[in-house]
Amino acid sequence: MKNSILNDSLIVTAQSKGAELTSIRSLETGIEYLWQANPTVWPRHAPNLFPIVGKMDGKYTIDGKEYEMNQHGFARDSDFKLSQSTDSKLVYELNFSAETLKVYPYKFKFFVIYEIYDNELSVKYRVENQDDKEIYFSVGAHPAFNVPFIVNESFSDYYLEFEKEETLGRYLIDDGLILDNSEPILNAENRLNLTKDLFLQDAIVLKNMKSKSITLKSKKSKYFIKMKFDGFDYFGIWTKPGFDKFICLEPWKGIADTKGKKVGFSEKEGIIKLAKSKTFECEHSMIFG
Repeated sequence: MKNSILNDSLIVTAQSKGAELTSIRSLETGIEYLWQANPTVWPRHAPNLFPIVGKMDGKYTIDGKEYEMNQHGFARDSDFKLSQSTDSKLVYELNFSAETLKVYPYKFKFFVIYEIYDNELSVKYRVENQDDKEIYFSVGAHPAFNVPFIVNESFSDYYLEFEKEETLGRYLIDDGLILDNSEPILNAENRLNLTKDLFLQDAIVLKNMKSKSITLKSKKSKYFIKMKFDGFDYFGIWTKPGFDKFICLEPWKGIADTKGKKVGFSEKEGIIKLAKSKTFECEHSMIFG
């Protein structure tokens, strides 16, 4: 089965490792919107985060047994099965295994579903509880977009336009863990200009936004990416500190641990509880204009 979908507007390609997008290209303009995973800078395109988002504060315990999991979970480095492929839709599937049970003691099926409609790409996450008890997880996206989109523009020509005026602080990060304190980033405004200095302290982590969409725009050209993420409680914005060739826009249902506030896995901030035999779904999408 093919790992790409296309219509009159877009051609989108993914890979089985991590069910990760590898290309989002406009057929009208030829613009490649997705970061092309330069291994000397950041070797990923658009990882899918499951069953945690962010970093955990050391080992964690479930039912008296200790486990340890890498930042953002294991899905991004796992081999998914491509279970459906049509001209407009790709369905990737990851099942629990002996290997996943070593680091995450729950039985699950995790689906990543890509579908295109005109110039919009939908990303749906589905989790099925295959266990005989409740399971707990978080899920999120981490796509990186080329900035600038076109030649003769620079990173600082771009800005993020929030759907609504926001008064927000960015939650500070120490070694991947969230700190209790935040610093102001928007004050009754809906525009955040991109600069390299914004990311010297790592990612921008936002909570409690009113906006359900953010648009990446240029001050010099008409091209944009609008991300819609209704139902996601947290949002990350990141590029590699000191670098200015891509920007990650990351809707999350879950967040890294708070430094110094270690809690049980089922009490983690943003954690999702899924009852036996039940299914969870969430969806975000991107419009390329």
